[in-house]
Amino acid sequence: MSNLRDVKETIMSEISSQLKDLKESLPKNCTLVAVSKTKPNADVREAYNSGHLDFGENKVQELTQKAEELPKDIRWHMIGHLQRNKVKYIVDFVHLIHGVDSFKLLKEINKRAKKADRVIDCLLQMHIAEEDTKFGLDREELDEILNSDQLKEMSNIKVVGLMGMATFTEDKDQVRREFKSLKALFDEIKNSDHTNVQMDILSMGMSGDYNIAIEEGSNMVRIGSAIFGSRS
Repeated sequence: MSNLRDVKETIMSEISSQLKDLKESLPKNCTLVAVSKTKPNADVREAYNSGHLDFGENKVQELTQKAEELPKDIRWHMIGHLQRNKVKYIVDFVHLIHGVDSFKLLKEINKRAKKADRVIDCLLQMHIAEEDTKFGLDREELDEILNSDQLKEMSNIKVVGLMGMATFTEDKDQVRREFKSLKALFDEIKNSDHTNVQMDILSMGMSGDYNIAIEEGSNMVRIGSAIFGSRS
């Protein structure tokens, strides 16, 4: 029992240490979302006890369970693909929805947020990778949302930025090109005038490519394994 307790304490200490080092290495304007998917509550609580509040989950069931069991001031980020029929389960507490990849999903979030008497911040997810497995909007779909009269009437959501995931590849030049293209799009929208749109957040970069993402202008990164170790 004593050996097991020692192992657990070592793991907890490593989480705090890795989180501290990582946060100190990031630019001051960059928000770190600690991706806690598949990780036990004890790991999340250790990171929380070190002063961290932003955590990301990609499955609704796991997100709702953790939100119920962990401290209420945690800012929960829904970073995975979100189905419309699952919005109702997170609408009461979610801090930011990263993966809005369709107009229908945005409308559903607005409808559910209205019932919950909340305004929910959302990121529009763009498809920037050369992979069909990644979700996201293309430019035509993005323009349809931004120029829609319906968007102007959605008083319970706010589009606060863009999110994108680069291709999973060893080709760093390709990753950089994809991030650069998303930053250019972000700047273009930021400098235009759209009701209900406020381009503040550019969420791009994960454990394997966040340094490139930051160099290309990301101000929010989603990092899990570099904090908590490999996924279970």
